[in-house]
Amino acid sequence: MKERLLGKTPEELKAIALEVGLPAFAGKQMAQWLYQKRVHSIAEMTNLSKQGREALAERYEVGLTLPVDVQTSADGTKKYLFPVGEGFVEAVMIPEEDRKTLCVSSQAGCKMSCKFCMTGRQGFHGHLEPADILSQFFGVEEAGELTNTVFMGMGEPLDNWDNVQRVLEILTAPWGLAWSPKRVTLSTIGVLPSLKKFLDESKCHLAVSLHNPFPEERLEMMPVQKAWPIESVVALLHQYDFTGQRRVSFEYTVFAGWNDTPRHAAALLKLLQGLECRVNLIRFHRIPDFPYGPASRERMEAFRDLLVKGGLIATIRASRGEDIFAACGLLAGKHNER
Repeated sequence: MKERLLGKTPEELKAIALEVGLPAFAGKQMAQWLYQKRVHSIAEMTNLSKQGREALAERYEVGLTLPVDVQTSADGTKKYLFPVGEGFVEAVMIPEEDRKTLCVSSQAGCKMSCKFCMTGRQGFHGHLEPADILSQFFGVEEAGELTNTVFMGMGEPLDNWDNVQRVLEILTAPWGLAWSPKRVTLSTIGVLPSLKKFLDESKCHLAVSLHNPFPEERLEMMPVQKAWPIESVVALLHQYDFTGQRRVSFEYTVFAGWNDTPRHAAALLKLLQGLECRVNLIRFHRIPDFPYGPASRERMEAFRDLLVKGGLIATIRASRGEDIFAACGLLAGKHNER
């Protein structure tokens, strides 16, 4: 099997160029073809010599994977299905008035086993390599129009940190896509060792999946609470500055009767006291064999109002793409046979 060029840095491409008999500066040229011109094949790299391209193609390929299916929601959200190994992963394009946000996957399945998430229920099937993640950016129909991205698709990004870090570098480097870090948000359940690396090595925004401020209740639904308690995650975040351009938010899916009471609002205010942040309240989307349902709109608004009264910035996030199973917690990487 040929090695993929997509996901490599100019320095790595320079070494490959020398390896196949091309001049060193061909590494920079290859980076331009891959990340700025977004070619699908080595044959399209026309400023490389024909002999060099042939030598390169003997051992390497661009490695771009295109989607095999796309579904469109009534609200305009689109869900793309990408083949990876023997399975599939999903990416979701969310259109707004002046934005097109791509929700990308970082793993096939997930190890975290959150009981309310369809991805977590299917188990873990493998890390996505940089080429697999970048293919989601380059393979969607809106590739040239994307304004933002959120690493909130299938998988836990910080459980695949080395590969995700490489993609963040390519997204924000001048030789890559040259995006501002402010256009990128990474969502995590709170994998502490990698979270510190992310905070130290990146300037991208952060979203933390919280869902319950009481440790014992959070543990009921989120086994990760045992390894990396939310209290420890918040303590780490207190060591960083979020008063400038970088933001941290907390994702809080609201379940009727489980985490939507005034007692939970008070505990949430206490947990996040002194941290510059916002809380995004998310409506739960029903899944099979799960004991709780979504809280009513009135209940969510009352919960939000308690947080705002206590001094937090809190919003109710609009749900998108539920009719095509593209909303939060519903991605399962299933190929619909038509």
